[in-house]
Amino acid sequence: MPGLEGSWILESEESIRAEARAFGEARYRRRRSLRLNVLGWIAIVVAALGLALVIRIFVIQTFYVPSGSMTPTLLIGDRILVDKLPFISHHIRRGDIIVFRRVAADVEQPKDSDLVKRVIGLPGETISSRGDTVLIDGRPLAEPWLPDLKKLSTGFGCYSPDLNIPKTVIPANSFYVLGDCRANSMDSRIWGPVPASHIIGKVFLVAWRNNHPWFHWF
Repeated sequence: MPGLEGSWILESEESIRAEARAFGEARYRRRRSLRLNVLGWIAIVVAALGLALVIRIFVIQTFYVPSGSMTPTLLIGDRILVDKLPFISHHIRRGDIIVFRRVAADVEQPKDSDLVKRVIGLPGETISSRGDTVLIDGRPLAEPWLPDLKKLSTGFGCYSPDLNIPKTVIPANSFYVLGDCRANSMDSRIWGPVPASHIIGKVFLVAWRNNHPWFHWF
């Protein structure tokens, strides 16, 4: 049956070629899938890095507390998280803790220094002091955010019997800031109000203290 034998040979060769094509196509699909997976992961990594960069530049940034001027609220070595949304200066309230760039009149700090203080006086207000009391437009200011510094004076030395705040009319778009450790803080009493354009953001969390995680929200 030579005719049938020849037909079988042709069918076998065609079957082999079909299997080879199927194998090649399967290998191509695997390679293509692998490439797509690799490209997908690269895209995810790039997007994550880009998002992290955007968050750091525009939304949230970590800062290190280098001095004791905000004791006992913030301690030396604390890691704080700061809200940096672009409209932040329009939402600054009395009592907020802010991070800001050094003002020109502060000759004690390097030009690229970032400082952290508490907002006490708002734009347009007149601020002064009488003894250890802050006056806003001539009226005593209650400061519920401030602990009893007299009781802390032994350990921290933060109480000052005379705040010595010169009578100051706070300019528009500026804020008067003080350190919580009133006896050991260089602040607006020395170099004046902070322009809103210098504000980096508001502190909303202490995330690290005494060499371990420590969460305190503001």
